[in-house]
Amino acid sequence: MSRATPATRFLDACGVAYELAVYGYDPDAERVGLQAAEALGVAAGEVLKTLMVLVDGKPACVVLSSDREVSMKKLAAALGGKSAEMMKPAEAERVTGYKVGGVSPFGQKRRVRTVLDEAALARPQVFVNGGQRGLQARLAPADLVRVLEATVAGVSA
Repeated sequence: MSRATPATRFLDACGVAYELAVYGYDPDAERVGLQAAEALGVAAGEVLKTLMVLVDGKPACVVLSSDREVSMKKLAAALGGKSAEMMKPAEAERVTGYKVGGVSPFGQKRRVRTVLDEAALARPQVFVNGGQRGLQARLAPADLVRVLEATVAGVSA
């Protein structure tokens, strides 16, 4: 597994301190983020999932704890929109340049608005996908907000 991905190159270019963690990705897992937390031996709330969505038809990214669900109504409101829906997997891969299960908010092909669920800021360090299946980057959530210019809002259901 290559540890150099668009995500890690982006983090390096931004001067973000992070550690990489590799785990056995299970493509058949019902919830990939929860499987990652279990494989890494950490609490589910420490592993953040990256979801690609459409807000009023425009691509956006939402990052939240793997044990939480996103409220589309709250997400749309956080970005000043009226409605939000999940992006189809093929479109998410096209927009981000990553395979589903390996989507990172960092180093996407096309920069989109990003929302971080405010609950993630309660932890000093979190795991975020490192740009490929089975690779996680551990970093301070404040760094995620800073380098992505993310909106912080309560978007979990």
